[in-house]
Amino acid sequence: MTSLAPARLVVFISGNGSNLQAILNACTENRLPARVVAVFSNQSDAYGLGRARNAGIPAFAVPKPKELDRRAYDAWLAGQAAEFRPAWIVLAGWMRILSSAFLSHFPNRVINIHPALPGTFPGVGAIERAYQAYHQGTISQTGVMVHLVPDEGIDNGPVLGQEIVAIDPGDTLEVLERRVHTVEHHLLVDVLCKIIAYPV
Repeated sequence: MTSLAPARLVVFISGNGSNLQAILNACTENRLPARVVAVFSNQSDAYGLGRARNAGIPAFAVPKPKELDRRAYDAWLAGQAAEFRPAWIVLAGWMRILSSAFLSHFPNRVINIHPALPGTFPGVGAIERAYQAYHQGTISQTGVMVHLVPDEGIDNGPVLGQEIVAIDPGDTLEVLERRVHTVEHHLLVDVLCKIIAYPV
């Protein structure tokens, strides 16, 4: 019986790329039946670009030119990503909202990881806002979710996986951030394994 070819992933990042590294490690260790075929960042100095290049993966800095409007940039970006024939686009810390000019090229094939539970703390600064809410007594825990990105809604697409992250009274923000990132790394890989085996 022939084994299936690894799923082709194009990963979008904006910064450190620790979730990208988790994916790369899982691929190398054969825990994830996938291959990262390209990495794009809207920040030229993103540390994650170096992670990709160190792994021999094509890595591109693609900041939005001032002369291009958002939809034109997104359409161009979709064309760049499409050249790598991705099975999935993975937004692993990508800090721009993609418009339909991008998403229409990859229907039901764009996933995002967000460091909060569904319906809580959409957008930037989610961990810090959860930490503040805990100390204000409005939440008792936070979490991480991975979801589909069907449209321009912010962190509110259909949920593919989620996990609760405890907040302890003695936690500093930095301790909570580390705990959330640890959960992100394994949840993202777990969800990718699931959707590659059983596509949505």
